[in-house]
Amino acid sequence: MGWREEAKKRAALEAVKHLKDGFTLGLGSGSTAAYAIREIGRKIQQENLQILGVPTSYQAFLLAVDCGIPLTTLNEHLQLDLTIDGADQIDKALNLIKGMGGALTREKIVASASKQLVIVADETKLVEKLGINHPVPVETLPFALSTVMSKVQGMGGRPVLREGKGKVGPVVTDNGNFIVDVDFGLIDDPKELNSRLKLIPGVVETGLFIDMADIVYVGKQALVEKLERKK
Repeated sequence: MGWREEAKKRAALEAVKHLKDGFTLGLGSGSTAAYAIREIGRKIQQENLQILGVPTSYQAFLLAVDCGIPLTTLNEHLQLDLTIDGADQIDKALNLIKGMGGALTREKIVASASKQLVIVADETKLVEKLGINHPVPVETLPFALSTVMSKVQGMGGRPVLREGKGKVGPVVTDNGNFIVDVDFGLIDDPKELNSRLKLIPGVVETGLFIDMADIVYVGKQALVEKLERKK
């Protein structure tokens, strides 16, 4: 295991320390969140905790089942105590870009239903400004693909339809939609950009998570740094 994987795992283990008996929590998607899910499953088995999880993707669902985590839905639990998830980029204000795993819509819904959102990442995800050498994923209705791409071009973005790996054609999300990765360069006002994108008919959700993360655990080569959003 390289230093980045070790760093991601250490950050995830710190995040799981927020877990308490009786919690209902959101289970994030991706490789870093997977470390947290495995640790949650271990704690349930060894400490006999009563925990319920709401997965944000089929990947998280299958891993949670494999780890013995009892699952529930937002229909049964409208408010969650905690969500632990990863991120693709994190700026100084703890705004995020998420969605390279394609689960951005469900991740944002679950995060918005949580009392606390804890993000885990390695230090390579920290940036001065969002968008540096990184696109903003935009989940889009297939019917609206052409118009969405045209409108984001008009906003100065460079959209690319995300293609599948190991299959022909575009990536299809768990919701049956497409992902358009849009390069806006450095993003001076991520809140405004998120609002403008959400106004485009056919855009389901964006990968800009603004003022949502409460705590970020950043795994570094020798330690884990805790960052907290200023309220």
